[in-house]
Amino acid sequence: MKRICGIDEAGRGSLAGPVCAAAAVLPSNFPTETLNDSKKLSASRREAARILIMEKALAWGVGWASNVEIDRINILRASLLAMERAFEALKLQNPAVEPSKLNIIVDGDRAPALPVPCQTMVKADAQIPAVMAASILAKTCRDRLMIRYSWLYPQYGYESHKGYPTKAHYKKIRLYGTSPIQRMSFRYL
Repeated sequence: MKRICGIDEAGRGSLAGPVCAAAAVLPSNFPTETLNDSKKLSASRREAARILIMEKALAWGVGWASNVEIDRINILRASLLAMERAFEALKLQNPAVEPSKLNIIVDGDRAPALPVPCQTMVKADAQIPAVMAASILAKTCRDRLMIRYSWLYPQYGYESHKGYPTKAHYKKIRLYGTSPIQRMSFRYL
């Protein structure tokens, strides 16, 4: 029997910081009632789910593509690269999870270049528990990193908008210019 490996990303629409992807393989007895699309969970429920996923998943991995990589290769290719890195991290995290015995489902309509076949599914993060888990891991890991960036660049408010295109973020860019983690290939004003 093949197990499902879910893959999703977070931060694709952000103006600053990296894009983060995650891959997750859940056991059959995982409490799926704790999962949902990461965007539909409160921050506290996402955090509780993140802890549960990291403790109980058969394997999980997180991958990143930096703002510099995004500017160099574009956001779509960087998102797929982060997914490839997440899948590699999953294999390293638990070598007993054999890739050829996985049914890989990627949220969206584009698949990363993986050593095994995978299928894409739009809105899989609202339907498939393993993809929901990947969505939660990617979102919480990226949010935590953006909070850390707010310690380095407090004037930008990354702890609140996480780099996404909000009125507050645009105002900070107009006031202070771009920060070192800004995606320079994105339009700002």
